[in-house]
Formats: sequence, structure tokens, C-alpha cells
Amino acid sequence: MNKNEDPKNKLPKKGEKKTAEKAEKHSPGFLEKTKERIVTAVDQNKDGRIDVKDLTSVSRRWSEKRETSKREAEINLLRPLFEDDLEAPEFNMPKMIRLVGMDKRHAESEVCIGSIGHESDYKGLRIVNIYPEYLHSFGLTFYPDLDNEVYYVDPCDRNHYIALDEYFNYLKIARLSELQKIAQDLGAKHFRVTYKEYAQSSSKKQALAKAAVKTIAGETAKMNAEHSVVENNASKVEIAAEMHFLGHKPVQPTLLYFKKDPQIQNLISFRMSDNTITHQIYTLKMSNTSGIKSKDAASIDAALSSMKANVSVSVEKEAESENNRYFEYEIDF
Repeated sequence: MNKNEDPKNKLPKKGEKKTAEKAEKHSPGFLEKTKERIVTAVDQNKDGRIDVKDLTSVSRRWSEKRETSKREAEINLLRPLFEDDLEAPEFNMPKMIRLVGMDKRHAESEVCIGSIGHESDYKGLRIVNIYPEYLHSFGLTFYPDLDNEVYYVDPCDRNHYIALDEYFNYLKIARLSELQKIAQDLGAKHFRVTYKEYAQSSSKKQALAKAAVKTIAGETAKMNAEHSVVENNASKVEIAAEMHFLGHKPVQPTLLYFKKDPQIQNLISFRMSDNTITHQIYTLKMSNTSGIKSKDAASIDAALSSMKANVSVSVEKEAESENNRYFEYEIDF
């Protein structure tokens, strides 16, 4: 040891430290302190000793803790919904909901007493199951009625849900009505909406026509060929709406489904300015304003199959068909 080194500041070696700790644990003082800690932890009535009352109290606390854990596990499993949950900032309604009665498992669970529905996941898709007798608590509206099982949200109204079997047809009618209202508000003298649905193979034939004509006669011929090929492959063409008006000065339309459509926005901009537009035709792809995209459709079908829902439509097929559906919007001022 260095002469100037203070023995008090010398750190004990590893073996010396273990020996010291062992000696301390076997010392009367250590055992007494351990006893005091046990007594303090178990002594519920603070009388300095352990008796039957203390043991009963500790047993009750442990039992309550086990019951709390069991209750929390059951809540996490059954995921009941109560009226207060609807007011929580973190709660939001999913896009797809289900009207269904309380099943046996939820009905027999104490944690579900007073619940108005429950949440569940099917194939990764979150669903809110609403018990019909508590439907008024959710503040929602439904189309066409309450006789269906599964509903999907209206893309323009978060509180309006549409029966999945009626979904694509409903949106078709809603968008037609909006195009009619746009024509009326803009002071049109005539408008016509032609509904066109093309075969699934149209896009491939259209691409081939583009490639073939491009090397022959340039861009104009390419566009004409593209239009001709698509027209010839239309599996359904119908006049969906047509009206004549006297015409008037334009007023700004209120947009819902076509709020983000650039062609409709341009039409309104032209008409509301000093531009002397008199006639215009637009081709509007319906999938651009659909509430269900192709990438989500397969997940929805998988969830419907998993929950064994009473739904007749194939959402994936409808979404694929929507990609081949168009409105031709012709308007005169």
C-alpha cells in the first residue's frame, strides 16, 4: 500500500465484498431488519404484529388483484362498448359496422353488463358490432333501412352508413343526382349523363391499340383508335339522366362526391368566370369517387367470410367492375 493512501478509502476486493455481504446477511441485525420489513408489509392494522386479521386482509388484497387481472383480460377479449366510450376523444367509428344481437359469450359476462355493442377484428379489419336496441345511442343514419346486417360508411358523410349489398348502386344514384344539381346550379339549358360499363379486357385492348397506332399516324390517330376500341368493348351503355332547362345565371354548386374531381372543378371555374363556354363533354371514371377502393375490397370480403355475414355481394368483384365504369357528362349552356 502506498504510504500516503488512506486505508479507509481503499475499495474491497471482489472476494472480500462477497464475504462481507454474506456476513451481513447472517448477522442478527440483518435478520431483525428482514423480520421488520415482513411485519410492516403484512401488518395491515399497524399494531406491530402479524395476526389472523392481517393475513385475512392480505389474502383479500391478493384475491382482489387476481380478480382485477381476470376482469381486465376478459374486457380485452370481449371488448364491450358502453355509451361513455362513444364520447372518448380516442374513439372513432370504423368504416364498416354490423347490426347484430348480443351473443351468448357477451351476454353471460359480467364485464358486458350495460354494454351497447362490442368491437372485434376480422382478418385485421376493425368492426363495431351494434346491438339494435341501442342503435339510437350512436347517432347514425342508415340506407335503405335497418333490415341488413353489414353497412359501410358513406364517403361523404361519416354518420351515414349504407347496406353493403346496396353500396355501389346507392353511390351511382347519389353521383347522378349531384351531376344533375351541378347542371341546374350552373344554369345549363341541357345536360345528359350516359352510363358506360366496359368489359374487363377493354384496358388491355385499349393499350394494344395505342401501341399499334402510335407507329403509324401519330398522336391524333392514336387517340381516335383508343376511343374506338373502348367504345366497341362497352358491355353496357345507357342514358342515366337527361334534362332540358330554360337556363339562368350560374350559382356556385355545393360539391360532395365530386369535390376533388378536377374536371368538375374546371367546369365550375369556367362557368362562374366570364368564359363563354357553351358546350362541354367530360368522361368521369366512377372509381375515382367510390368509397371502396380495389386495394381494400379483398380485405373486406375476407372479413365478411370470417364473420359469416349475411351479405350477397362480392365487394372485390364490384370494386373491379367500378374500375371499368364511367359517366359521360354532356352539358350545354
